[in-house]
Amino acid sequence: MTSPEKTFKMGAVRASVFLNTFQRNGQTLPIRKVVLEVRYKDKEGQWQSTNSLSLNDLPKAITALQQAYEYLLSAGTPYSDNRTIADPDQDAQPSRTSPYMHPEPLPSERSRMMNAKSGQLGSYMP
Repeated sequence: MTSPEKTFKMGAVRASVFLNTFQRNGQTLPIRKVVLEVRYKDKEGQWQSTNSLSLNDLPKAITALQQAYEYLLSAGTPYSDNRTIADPDQDAQPSRTSPYMHPEPLPSERSRMMNAKSGQLGSYMP
């Protein structure tokens, strides 16, 4: 298995960024992916991984994923001319945002985030 480009750890929770490649129209194109896992020791003392999170893991996962998201935005698009992965053959168009940026949450999602019981976890950051 390849090594991650960057790993963000919050206790036992890890968000690891991998730089992968795929073939499209005879070209090798890069794409970054994030893998979320929780590390633990089994009964024999061997390190294991799971993608099943407990209640206590959720805030740690949110923080690790936020850090990974910020890293992906700062790393920018793997294409120097802002082509998207959906259509790498398109003509390059100037873009104000990275093709990896997610749109703002819908009003109903923003309201739910703002009204969450935990102010830290429910706060919305543009």
